[in-house]
Amino acid sequence: MCSICGCGQTDVGALHVHDSHHHDSDHGHAHTHHHHHHYGEEAAGLTVTGMSQTRLIEIEQSILSRNDRDAAHNREHLHAIRTLALNIMSSPGAGKTTLLVETVVALGAHCPVGVIEGDQQTRQDARRIQACGVDAVQINTGRGCHLDAHMVWHALEDLSPQPGGVVFIENVGNLVCPAAFDLGENAKVVILSATEGDDKPLKYPDMFAAADLMLLSKIDLLPYLDFDADAAIERAKRINPTLETLSVSSKTGEGVQDWLGWVTSRLPSRQKSVDAKTTTRTSTQSDSAHGA
Repeated sequence: MCSICGCGQTDVGALHVHDSHHHDSDHGHAHTHHHHHHYGEEAAGLTVTGMSQTRLIEIEQSILSRNDRDAAHNREHLHAIRTLALNIMSSPGAGKTTLLVETVVALGAHCPVGVIEGDQQTRQDARRIQACGVDAVQINTGRGCHLDAHMVWHALEDLSPQPGGVVFIENVGNLVCPAAFDLGENAKVVILSATEGDDKPLKYPDMFAAADLMLLSKIDLLPYLDFDADAAIERAKRINPTLETLSVSSKTGEGVQDWLGWVTSRLPSRQKSVDAKTTTRTSTQSDSAHGA
């Protein structure tokens, strides 16, 4: 349940799908009924008992507009201190924190790194990051199922990230609500674990449509699982044709360097260097043209 975005108010009892319901009829033989109840086809994309679609849209627009203002504030602040922010999202247990531990250890020797951890309860993940010698701030959302930009702003105040580095924001484990909330990040990264279904992109399209990068994690387990990696990637790209994809294993280290390269290529210091090279090259070409 979510007391922030309102999805916890949904009539949970009404949200069900009968794919194959069997019962004995009065005729003495069994019938199989195939029903499909789709509560996302209305204008608001969801149904809440006792509320009109118009009212639901008004509430959503109000919540998201306030969040967008806070996100813009976060983005301006992060830009001013030349800090990259990445919003890491996935289902619970997909390996977000384990990958982050490997990531912050590798990057910490080269640039400032900070982590904001989002969970409903406990400080366990923040402690795991802090044990690596990296600053981390825990956000506990209680009944909330996602982080919002206002929460992240307060966490940034506590974290006080050093300029020129990166802040990883590990969102609450959830493939639904986090997709809708801009936190002021530079990019959204969704992790899909090989221990999940390869049809997840089709079942949770909003998340994969919002993401800039999909990390296929736990690929060391692929030989033991009925998971089609190629199908998962194809389905994700069907939802989002511009989505970048990488495959990683925190256990074996496979693909981790590719992931680290993806992150470091977006660091403000690297971007500044690229911009300077581009400016120099353009200036040289211009001088050559004039000389000719």
